[in-house]
Amino acid sequence: MLRAFAQAFKTPDLRRKIIFSLIIMALYRLGTFVPTPGVSAANVRECIAVNSEGANLLDMFNLFSGGALLQLSVFALGIMPYITASIIIQVLRVAVPRFDDLYKEGQSGQAKLTQYTRYLTIFLAILQSTTMIALASSGQLFPGCSMPVIVNAGPTTYLFMVLVMTAGTAVIMWFGELITEKGIGNGMSLLIFTSIVSSMPMQLFQIGVGGGWGKVAIIVVLILLVTVAVVFVEQAQRRIPVQYAKRMVGRRTYGGTTTYIPLKINMAGVIPVIFSTSILALPPLVAQFGSQEDGWVQWIQRSFDQTSWVYLLVNGLLIIAFAFFYTSITFNPDEVADNMKRYGGFIPGFRAGKPTAEYLRYVMNRLTTVGALYLAIIAILPSIIMIPLKLAPGQMPFGGTTLLIMVGVGLQTVKDINAQLQQHHYEGFLK
Repeated sequence: MLRAFAQAFKTPDLRRKIIFSLIIMALYRLGTFVPTPGVSAANVRECIAVNSEGANLLDMFNLFSGGALLQLSVFALGIMPYITASIIIQVLRVAVPRFDDLYKEGQSGQAKLTQYTRYLTIFLAILQSTTMIALASSGQLFPGCSMPVIVNAGPTTYLFMVLVMTAGTAVIMWFGELITEKGIGNGMSLLIFTSIVSSMPMQLFQIGVGGGWGKVAIIVVLILLVTVAVVFVEQAQRRIPVQYAKRMVGRRTYGGTTTYIPLKINMAGVIPVIFSTSILALPPLVAQFGSQEDGWVQWIQRSFDQTSWVYLLVNGLLIIAFAFFYTSITFNPDEVADNMKRYGGFIPGFRAGKPTAEYLRYVMNRLTTVGALYLAIIAILPSIIMIPLKLAPGQMPFGGTTLLIMVGVGLQTVKDINAQLQQHHYEGFLK
């Protein structure tokens, strides 16, 4: 692997792409430390140090922004508006026939959907930045912190901050597209990977200083074990054999080949975990606007703590439900069966058409059951580990979402580099 990595840098074209990707990722990290005009960086740091409730509440969103969200930097919103917009556009394919028709049109339709995703990203960035500024100005972002985080507060300052944060989201979206076009790997995924990895060393160091290095060693071992399990499951496939009958077109013979349909155990990826975490973050957010003496506020704070059995049970059930829902959107057995029938393909032992679709649906339901349980276990495991280690939610350096994203992005990037190396007749990372 090290030899292949060295050969990758010896290839001028691949070396240029890797260096370009690293430069963009460095610029992205630099922007997370630039405060938005109108924000007191010193007061923000002080509020983060003395207050943990706001960090726990917005932990996932702060994670995807590389810590920029709670610092109210120009890249405070991170990649989350784009992720949300992409998910919404994919879900609309089921509800709006126009979006499904665009998806089937090929490259021109995909370009149109990408354009819609960009517009929706900007709209969500305006909405989220307005919400963040409202929470910061009202003191709800950092409860218990008396120092103002926004100086010279006023309509003009708020409007300018919204414009700067929205422009920061547009720049991040541009960075991701630049990496995809001129670099190596998927740009948006690499930016998320950068945000997640950048915060882990500091969190491990803080645990070692405050709770002992034995906890750090346990966490590192668990990360390695879970990573191995995630790699094994993410690489696993159920291969459905497909045969194509021979057919004559003019004087040429087409078909007569045997191939397979690769079905992953986890077809939904990390999306169900993101959906579930986002929904479970809403009740604590609503509770912030109530009185601490109210019974319903206390029940929410007690029940939706990441170590409570209510939170773990609801989180697992939501992940399983969203896994089935999202898989049904991304994989349509009827469409796959129709395409196979159109080109003369069939699964041995099943007639083309409806019997093939029913068989594919049966296989996918079984795979999705295993994949959903796998996602639920990976997502709940960090919360269970926090109980014996006596760690607060904000102290845990990894979660199910982070590991799934890190391993998934790492595997895909290695495959992309391997493909580039094979084009230059080099031995790649994956054999």
